[in-house]
Parts: sequence; structure tokens; C-alpha cells
Amino acid sequence: MSLINISDTVTDFVALSTGDKSINLSDYLGQYIVIYFYPKDNTPGCTQEGIAFRDAHEQFTALNAVIFGVSRDSIKMHESFKAKQTFPFDLLSDPDEVLCNLFEVIKMKAMYGKQVRGIERSTFLIDTNGLLIHEWRKVKVKNHCEDVLNVLSTASKISSLINPKN
Repeated sequence: MSLINISDTVTDFVALSTGDKSINLSDYLGQYIVIYFYPKDNTPGCTQEGIAFRDAHEQFTALNAVIFGVSRDSIKMHESFKAKQTFPFDLLSDPDEVLCNLFEVIKMKAMYGKQVRGIERSTFLIDTNGLLIHEWRKVKVKNHCEDVLNVLSTASKISSLINPKN
């Protein structure tokens, strides 16, 4: 059984972030949160995925969403990767796999004929109340960002119908 299931409240966490910050999930209540897990900074697929989120960042912001990328890389590596790719969102460092374990993204993977533990590319959408409303596992980079944006847009429209602003 998963630690977090759809419609569960995501456990508050604190993670080290680029920009010399600590990110508390609870600080973002009232906003949608996109958390994407990726295997390693500066690798082709991870770079393409980050660039897709970078290029769509304004669309996510317009829908009241923040984006966080997460891998086990160090803050120093994240700072370099973020600067090189001009990511407008923060990258979270999870060397002790606390977030990886919370979201159950550490899997055994085949690499060069050997089994290794690694991050399975995954994305999670958390609503403005801290509930997990969608997850993507075994993500393929192509068109993934657009899919996340479409689900977020739909969730935002439904939320505005249910809770119209006064």
C-alpha cells in the first residue's frame, strides 16, 4: 500500500532547496504544487523535462501553481543545473531519500545490465488544501509537462466552480 494515495493529505515536509532556502510544504497551502522527481541533474531526459517545465512556468503560475524538481543530487549540483538551464523554480535536494520514500519513487532499475536503486521519474499534483489529486509514474518526458498542465487547468476550473470567489 502506498504511503500517499490520491485524495490523501500530503504529509508536511521540509526540504533543502536552491537559493539557500528550506521549503516547507505547508507554506504553499492555497496554491497548487507540482512536485516532479527525476533521476539526476544534467542528464538528457532530466534536462529536457526541466526545460519543459521552465518553458511552461508562466502558464503554471497563471493557474496558481508552484513547481519543485526533486532528485538526490546535492544543493551545489542543483544550483549549477538550475543556473545553466535558467530554471525559474526551485530544485529540492533529497540525499537521504526522505521525499523519495514518502512518494515511493525509489525503484530497482536496470542500468547497463545491472540492477540499481534509483528514482523512477514521477510527478505529483497537490491541490490548494494539500491533497494529492493526481500522480504520474514511470513518466516519459515527451508531452509530460503538457499533460500536467492540462490536469492542473481542469482541476483549477473545477475548483473555481465549486468555490467561486466572492
